[in-house]
Amino acid sequence: MSPSQARHPHRLTIAIFAIAVLTTAGIFSSLATARTTKQVVREAQNSSLGKTVLTANNGLTLYSLSVEKHGNFICKGSCLKDWFPLVVAAGVRPTGPVALGTVKRPDGRRQVTFEGRPLYTFDGDSRKGQTNGEGIKDVGTWHAASP
Repeated sequence: MSPSQARHPHRLTIAIFAIAVLTTAGIFSSLATARTTKQVVREAQNSSLGKTVLTANNGLTLYSLSVEKHGNFICKGSCLKDWFPLVVAAGVRPTGPVALGTVKRPDGRRQVTFEGRPLYTFDGDSRKGQTNGEGIKDVGTWHAASP
């Protein structure tokens, strides 16, 4: 121990404590901002529509409702019997071949969005490549999501 340290032993204790606090704060700050990414959207050429569409990982076509954008949800309640929101867990950043986002649904789930529009699969599609939801008119019109 140096003569200075011998005269002021509390300085060493304070310095060690300060380093511990700053290191711990940095770790917690990093954990709080850490996000997991998960690929949830793919692209597929759709011959019936003659264009590329977005699909869920299982190959089913993804749709958006023309009047839903930026958290303005129309598809709620009985609508959800036919249209299934593409959701991710809180803290998960969805990825795919296009820029994706999320929006909080009225029920608290995080729904994946493309260009601000929530994405859904359709009950009437049971196989890859089907687009049975295309053009269905409701309060708005359902369309296959296309990059």
